Amino acid sequence: MMQVCLNGSRTAADGVAVPLTPESMADSAAGAVAAGATDIHVHPKTPCGRDTLSPRVLGATLAAIRARVPVPVGVTTGAWAEPDPAARLERIRGWTVLPDHASVNWHEPGAEETAALLMERGVGVEAGIWSGTDGARRFAASALGPRVLRVLAEVTDPDPLSAVASARGLLSDLGSAHGRPVLLHGEDGGAWPVLRLAGRLGLATRVGLEDVLVRPDGARAGSNAELVAVGLVEYGRS
Repeated sequence: MMQVCLNGSRTAADGVAVPLTPESMADSAAGAVAAGATDIHVHPKTPCGRDTLSPRVLGATLAAIRARVPVPVGVTTGAWAEPDPAARLERIRGWTVLPDHASVNWHEPGAEETAALLMERGVGVEAGIWSGTDGARRFAASALGPRVLRVLAEVTDPDPLSAVASARGLLSDLGSAHGRPVLLHGEDGGAWPVLRLAGRLGLATRVGLEDVLVRPDGARAGSNAELVAVGLVEYGRS
């Protein structure tokens, strides 16, 4: 599986290629799927460009993207979008349009409750396990672990020289991951080395402007579609 991560917490300061409105996200998603992406991860944005769990914004974003592509669409529930765990749950209870899946960062306060509510509402859960956190330990002890859609093994080490070692350490910490599929990805300088490692290991991966703004040759990426096309080549060469 090649997931495209359209925008993440990027802002307009990261360049015009980063999609920030529902319409631009839909355009970017369509291009990425045409390039070979089979799943979408997106951060709905307020008009001022901040990540949000707002039911209204999420609904408009999902509707725009689903009008253009037939693949599953997932969103973030990251604490930066709603820091208060109780308020985060209220936001999710208020969703009138549901994503196919949502990522839950297991090291964040309220992760278990967030994941349980999403499952109750019929939303698949991507368990975000970040390197450098206690997420793997918490996930190993979670009764919800066997019920998640997949595990996102998220390598936060941006150093291209050490990211692969960090990735292997994270995978070791995850162990059997409750028998769930694992999607391995990196970020910034570590994005391409970790993507190639995923290819060598036969794991799902992702690429997109959330994770990296440049191609493997260092040139600025012009779109998510470009990153997906290059990513599939890099993955296949591994």
